[in-house]
Amino acid sequence: MKANSCPELQNGSRTSLQNTSRIVLLLTATLLLLTIIPLYLFPLLATSLAWRSLSDSSSSSSSSSSSGDMARDSIAGLGVAQHSCDIFRGEWVPNPNAPYYTNESCWAIHDHQNCMMFGRPDTGFMKWRWKPTHCELPVFNPAQFLELVRGKSLAFVGDSVGRNQMQSLICLLHRVTYVVDASLTQDEKFRRYHFPTHNFTVASFWSPFLVRAHEADPNGPTHTGLFNLYLDEPDTNWTTKMTEFDYVIVSAGHWFFRPAMFFEGGQLVGCHYCLDPNVTDLTMYYSYRRAFRAAFRVFNSLEGFRGTVFLRTYAPSHFENGEWDKGGNCVRQQPFRSDETRLDGINLEMYMTQVEEFREAEMEGREKGVRFRLLDTTDAMLLRPDGHPSRYGHRPHENVTMYNDCVHWCLPGPIDTWNDFLLHMLKNDGGRARSRNARKSTIK
Repeated sequence: MKANSCPELQNGSRTSLQNTSRIVLLLTATLLLLTIIPLYLFPLLATSLAWRSLSDSSSSSSSSSSSGDMARDSIAGLGVAQHSCDIFRGEWVPNPNAPYYTNESCWAIHDHQNCMMFGRPDTGFMKWRWKPTHCELPVFNPAQFLELVRGKSLAFVGDSVGRNQMQSLICLLHRVTYVVDASLTQDEKFRRYHFPTHNFTVASFWSPFLVRAHEADPNGPTHTGLFNLYLDEPDTNWTTKMTEFDYVIVSAGHWFFRPAMFFEGGQLVGCHYCLDPNVTDLTMYYSYRRAFRAAFRVFNSLEGFRGTVFLRTYAPSHFENGEWDKGGNCVRQQPFRSDETRLDGINLEMYMTQVEEFREAEMEGREKGVRFRLLDTTDAMLLRPDGHPSRYGHRPHENVTMYNDCVHWCLPGPIDTWNDFLLHMLKNDGGRARSRNARKSTIK
């Protein structure tokens, strides 16, 4: 048979060939799409899973808050979780790049913390950074911080150690922008500063006991005053101003060591070291617990407050070879390692008292839409006996109450790390907020 003698067979073969080509092309296109699509979708999927992980973490049990917000690697600087660890447990490691500002470049440092101005001879205390055990804590990025707090406000409520942190924050931010004094009073205990480039305000409210206090005897049993503390009456010097702030950092500690009479419901209920045989000594832990309980209740009952409350935990002092008024001093020139000391005694009791009250407030806050965060600085600062002013917080031979200051912190110095912690926590909370907004947009 000739090749062209059967047109039906030729047409059938041609049709079959064409169908086979189409199938091959279809399979090729399908394989190509299966290869390409995951490349586009996987980053979105990974990000979605990371946001979900971050969101789940934010709604976990209160036990997670006892060690602070978990550290997270960031995607595009937004604080998305890839792995987590406790940023508040670790070691101090050398950092030759520090400090990132000096006492000459920052005007905000008070004389009491301006150790270099008063002749401190060693500079090694400035050249350390905090290294969490299982992750990295980035050094403070002022530009990133300012973007996160654009249009917002931050208040420090407490004593002079809290103000110490505010001065550190101003110095760190002053590296990239300028700040103006926006204080509403000339009282140095109540200051307010504004960063016009980002419409960000930071303020300090002096309230060393957090509750209403009155100095009943300037001398007192220990020559440091005897105070009347009204433990169920939060101090209106700060409570009446809180609704205007997006973030509040609450801290208090060393003033509670002073002798005090305790009042509740207008009645005397006890004291701390009042040396009055007719009054029960309830110890300072009683007033410490009641004061934080009263302060946290303010935020959970304050009409219109929808901000975030940080508890900055107790920062131990480091007096050695005597108490503060009996020749004690802090002369070490490098940090402890974590295996060289431990949190115990008074330091542990003060810390646990705070954290227990924090946990109760946090649970109540969840029901009322108030966020509580634990800025857990205690372990890190326990390891820094080298970071205090000692005798370099004043002029030689100057008559000051605490000649060797082992309570406050030199600037620059280890207290700058508190703002490393703060930025990390704001990034994580910012990530959660963005995640919630993204989910809302998807639902819409």
